Amino acid sequence: MKNELLLLSAALLPLSGMAGAVQAMPSSDAMPAAEQRPNIILFLVDDMGWQDTSLPFWTQRTRYNDTYHTPNMERLATQGKMFTQAYACSISSPTRVSLFTGMNAARHRVTSWTLRKNTTHEQPDSVMIYPEWNVNGICQEPGVERTTQVTSLAQVLKDNGYHTIHCGKAHFGANDTPGADPLKMGFDVNIAGHAAGSPASYYGMQNFGNKPDGKSPLAAVPGLEKYHGKDIFLSEALTIEAEKALDDARKTDKPFFLYMAHYAIHTPIQPDMRFYQKYLDKGLPPVEAAYATLIEGMDKSLGDLMDYLDKNNLTDNTVLLFMSDNGGLAAHTRAGQLHVQNYPLNSGKGSAYEGGVREPMIVRWPGTVAAETKCDHYLMIEDFFPTILEIAGVKHYNTVQERDGISFLPLLTGKGKMPARDIYWHYPHSWGPSGPGIGATCSIRSGAWKLVYYFDSGKRELFNIPADIGEQHDVAAGNPKLVKKLSRKLSNYLRSVDAQRPILRATRQPAPWPDETL
Repeated sequence: MKNELLLLSAALLPLSGMAGAVQAMPSSDAMPAAEQRPNIILFLVDDMGWQDTSLPFWTQRTRYNDTYHTPNMERLATQGKMFTQAYACSISSPTRVSLFTGMNAARHRVTSWTLRKNTTHEQPDSVMIYPEWNVNGICQEPGVERTTQVTSLAQVLKDNGYHTIHCGKAHFGANDTPGADPLKMGFDVNIAGHAAGSPASYYGMQNFGNKPDGKSPLAAVPGLEKYHGKDIFLSEALTIEAEKALDDARKTDKPFFLYMAHYAIHTPIQPDMRFYQKYLDKGLPPVEAAYATLIEGMDKSLGDLMDYLDKNNLTDNTVLLFMSDNGGLAAHTRAGQLHVQNYPLNSGKGSAYEGGVREPMIVRWPGTVAAETKCDHYLMIEDFFPTILEIAGVKHYNTVQERDGISFLPLLTGKGKMPARDIYWHYPHSWGPSGPGIGATCSIRSGAWKLVYYFDSGKRELFNIPADIGEQHDVAAGNPKLVKKLSRKLSNYLRSVDAQRPILRATRQPAPWPDETL
């Protein structure tokens, strides 16, 4: 592939958002005609790691690339651009909220995963008391306790003439709050989206976890009753329903936005029997074979949607963005040695290390994005918000929330430059499982350098990412000036967005910011 290496400086990017109410639909002279505006498909995979694919995003293939089979990701890459340094948050809800609001997690305060109203899942910690974060997620209505009121990406698109379709996992808001319902988050259509971030079952034969006695778990997938009792996997059912929704969308005079948000490859790791035997034949342990089938089933869905676009002459006017919400599972549930499943990256989901936050990303836009190209410029999940709106030709809009994302359209078109800036992560919680880089942390990526700070101990780690992609060599001790500089940048940003931090039990005071104990 042709490589478009884009270098960064460590300059700090000013915030790009404006607060206010959403504008009415722009006038006709400000908005391109519907037939000129592209359709948009955002294909988001759950818990897919950087190496969970046969398509290598590193400079060389690894054994994981030879383990998995994702021919449609390979197909998409030959038709578009791969992004080798695309970043998200380390777990699901913060990523999805940032994606649909343009806000950094430190600002929106949905810093961990949501499920039950007014309830946190964190276990008590002997060192810290975790902050009162927005456990109920986001919503578009004012006055809902422990939420952040926002104007969603889907709402802005809908207000500007797009037909908006949600298919799969939502995970924007806790159960029994407005944000749990995609129809209240700017979508015209909702297929199977609700509060839960994982399915109770992937199997139609198990009714996707729904119980006939009315005592279904919160994770039971809603709205797919037609498939109950049938031998069909969830990824396949969602794809069929997405294509039906696209059939309906084509009957309108509007361009469409499809948010194809698969539950796969999140736990439970249940085998998709269409692909299971081939991975057992490769010698994979049953859990790893099942994991591989979740990946291949997701990839088949991608291929089916690409085929649908081809068959209906929609390919040339449809932008397809592929992304994952956090790193691959590596701290538990997997077979064999833990924390290595995202090699060469260290650790996985829930970690501040690259294995927890670096994602596979591909964008296809015929006639605009050069085929078979790569981009090494780093970007952050909140950047999708302004980028998608710019792709849609939505130039003038306001949102309730202040935004942090910046459009990466120049990286897609090759025209102009994306301003150099630092990117930030903030996770002041206990995820649950332990492992490298897992804990209450905040981090900054600034050019080649990444600083990770641990709230409980005050420890700082410094890594040169291009030289040490596996974050095996902490060079903080040998670079005190750089540690001080990055600690100050990180702290100043977190202060500027009024980020929350844990309380230390020993002092009954907030844990110091990274620059307060230097």
